Amino acid sequence: MSSHPLSTKLSFTQNHTLTPTLINHRIPPNFRCSAAGSETGFFTKLGRLIKEKAKKDVEKIFTGGFSKTRDNLAVIDELLLYWNLSDTDRVLDELEEALLVSDFGPKITIKIVESLRDDIYAGKLKSGTEIKDALKKSVLDILTKKGAKTELKLGFRKPAVIMIVGVNGGGKTTSLGKLAYRLKSGGATVLMAAGDTFRAAASDQLEIWAERTGCEIVSTEKEKAKASSVLSKAVKKGKEEGVDIVLCDTSGRLHTNYNLMEDLVASKRAIAKLVPGAPNEILLVLDGTTGLNMLPQAREFNEVVGITGFILTKLDGSARGGCVVSVVDELGIPVKFVGVGEGVEDLQPFDAEAFVNAIFS
Repeated sequence: MSSHPLSTKLSFTQNHTLTPTLINHRIPPNFRCSAAGSETGFFTKLGRLIKEKAKKDVEKIFTGGFSKTRDNLAVIDELLLYWNLSDTDRVLDELEEALLVSDFGPKITIKIVESLRDDIYAGKLKSGTEIKDALKKSVLDILTKKGAKTELKLGFRKPAVIMIVGVNGGGKTTSLGKLAYRLKSGGATVLMAAGDTFRAAASDQLEIWAERTGCEIVSTEKEKAKASSVLSKAVKKGKEEGVDIVLCDTSGRLHTNYNLMEDLVASKRAIAKLVPGAPNEILLVLDGTTGLNMLPQAREFNEVVGITGFILTKLDGSARGGCVVSVVDELGIPVKFVGVGEGVEDLQPFDAEAFVNAIFS
């Protein structure tokens, strides 16, 4: 099967069911693109473009980020190479340490290791290879069961609205620009909203991304304008012009700043008044280099505005991959995209199996 080089995970759903038309297109379930009503033609066109992720998407996860995590976990292969039953406790203690160093977090680490211990002493795992396979399966099960819905949920009304939120310096505006490029390349019309009204250069940065991606942008000339008014203006424009997707940038804020977090709530309410069910997605950008520090961020943002998915950025050599598993395990919110480079195409749909293979390779 051929694949579109800029394929992405999109799901336009009303009742989360596949229509017979789309089943006949044989789109894999995790790339379904379903719609209702008169817009079926548009969404079906998108569905044809996203049949299968490009091979390079997976390769970038293997070769790009998580090198530090891979190095930390490499000891596992050495531990299991000459494993024997009498050595089990020592090996599992060292395996536990390797997981903790890779930021899996104590809760998830103990859960995984104790499960392995039980299976070993029950005679279910009889070799080092079987133990490693069971370890990988444990991690994959967490990601696929608790964070399974990795496709975008964009409803069936136009415009679909996506808010991008996060702390300062996490890569929100860059992620928004890359997401716009991916969506536009999939056939959608995209309008950007410059809702980061606190940072002077934010609007200029988004203007550059608008030019790079060929998208329109709504911004304000007023200094310290209310973000909710800018986002409302953009959504109204999107409705009037029949835009498919409005991408809303927001100001970076510490999750501990009450006033700024309330500003997010106001923006969310303003959008909901204009489009029932919107925002369809609220994506939290998490810096992959911060490790388990991303957990309190995720908790607070989720409590305040209700996060629907994560974008994991900065997956360079210092990214600590275990934290991904801890966040998904605790909050049950999926990682939807990962940033694997500086290029415009380097925001890739998250693939749990590729991730697990990458960190345990």
